[in-house]
Amino acid sequence: MATEDAEKQSFMMELLDKAYNVAVSGGVPGTDSALELAEDYLKDHGSPLEAAEALVRWQNVKAGTSGFVSGLGGLITIPVAVPANITSVIYVQIRMVAAIAKIGGYDLHDDRVKTLVFVCLAGNSAKDILKTAGISVATAAAKGLIKQIPKTLVGQINKMVGFRLVTKFGTKGVVNLGKAVPLIGGVLGAIMDAAATNAIGNVAIRTFIEAGYD
Repeated sequence: MATEDAEKQSFMMELLDKAYNVAVSGGVPGTDSALELAEDYLKDHGSPLEAAEALVRWQNVKAGTSGFVSGLGGLITIPVAVPANITSVIYVQIRMVAAIAKIGGYDLHDDRVKTLVFVCLAGNSAKDILKTAGISVATAAAKGLIKQIPKTLVGQINKMVGFRLVTKFGTKGVVNLGKAVPLIGGVLGAIMDAAATNAIGNVAIRTFIEAGYD
């Protein structure tokens, strides 16, 4: 069982890495990259906070649109069959968080920023992951958090995020990283995806735009 869990965690980390690289380097064909999203929303709104909040509202709609997410799944592939809804929703969420980090003025090519983007995917559990890694989050904004993350901790934190996501999707019964499973059906899946994306977006705003987690 431990070997199976480690394998699932490894597959999840591979998916996160690929989704992040695609989101930052140019985006899925027909969609904007994280950098382009950040530029567009900053241009159209008066402050970084307003831009980030507007971005989250729009991405909630995207994550809840089954046609959009199912169309992305095959474009980010790893050597196992991960359901299209998982790969596509993770891509939408990573792109959103990375764009929020860029809106906040952070370098998306910094491995520590990338790690904080991954941490935000844990939603309300993000603070617990950082605390477990020995990082104080009481009043720290992202710049303070980044300074606390030595490069030796990056891999450890990423693995904790991977484990948390495998547990999260496994608990819902919507992912089996060893074989293909059906998409989440209909309205329920859309609601779950949109709600999770909203929570993740709010954590990203607290991390990269506002003063901290409290």
